[in-house]
Amino acid sequence: MDSPWPHLSYRLWDRTCDTLHAHTQVLGKLAAALAPPEPQLQHAALRLTARGWETAPLPAPNGSGSLGVTLDLRTHEAVVEHSAGTTERIALTPNRSVGEVTRVVLAVVQRLAGPVEFNPAPQEVSWTVPLDEDDQHATYDPDQVSTYFDCATRAAQVLAEYRAPFRGRATPVNAWWGSFDLAVNLFSGDSATPPSADFIMRNAMDSQEVAIGWWPGDERYDRAAFYAYAYPPPSDYATLTLAPPAAHWDSTLGEYVLDWDDIRENDDPHTQALDFARSAFQRSCHVCDWDGALVASALGKPPPVN
Repeated sequence: MDSPWPHLSYRLWDRTCDTLHAHTQVLGKLAAALAPPEPQLQHAALRLTARGWETAPLPAPNGSGSLGVTLDLRTHEAVVEHSAGTTERIALTPNRSVGEVTRVVLAVVQRLAGPVEFNPAPQEVSWTVPLDEDDQHATYDPDQVSTYFDCATRAAQVLAEYRAPFRGRATPVNAWWGSFDLAVNLFSGDSATPPSADFIMRNAMDSQEVAIGWWPGDERYDRAAFYAYAYPPPSDYATLTLAPPAAHWDSTLGEYVLDWDDIRENDDPHTQALDFARSAFQRSCHVCDWDGALVASALGKPPPVN
């Protein structure tokens, strides 16, 4: 048996969680401002790496090369790196506010790479204070962050294994700074009508897809969990039966959910989470009438490597 998956409850680390979430928004807004636009807003997505949350290499505004920004969750620092070799580190300490960290990060970015237009308004969260003025979020517990990072790493490994054999268009394992989740989106190749004219909806949801993801809990749902949904869903979408038995439809979220605590102490939580992702995809595709050969490829038929 592998080491058990850690316990993670939003209620036990909500203040640190919200601070960390706000820090990720700084990285995401830099990516949204500097990276070339991609379908489904992929240019704005971050990645969870062996260090923490990171941007892809971003074009320096002054044309001097590329820029990368990382929230290093091992050393507990925000790290700004330029392709020319310059690196600057900003400590994430227990009582350092989001506003202070944001102002320092932006100053470093400007010094290394030139001025950037930065929208400080937080997105998809309950608070409205601009990121560069945010003195409300100033709780950072390194031990809690380390536990989160352990959990997120395990979840990302599940999502990566699930998407690996699929032969259609798919995203990598994205770290989304608005909703503070990890997600993989697999696409059928057909277009879809977005659910609203909202900027995010009309750009992110214009293709038929199945999304599988994980988040550490939030104000609406205070438990870490894997989730799944199809877009656009058929009218009877909420009636599917997924594996493992603990998976269930949550009518408030409008998603299928597998709670972290329902599997984390089992003999093989990784396999159970992978079963959830695969069953959600297969059964979603069946009721959404996807091409059968494309669906089969997600199970390695044909295998990705011969």
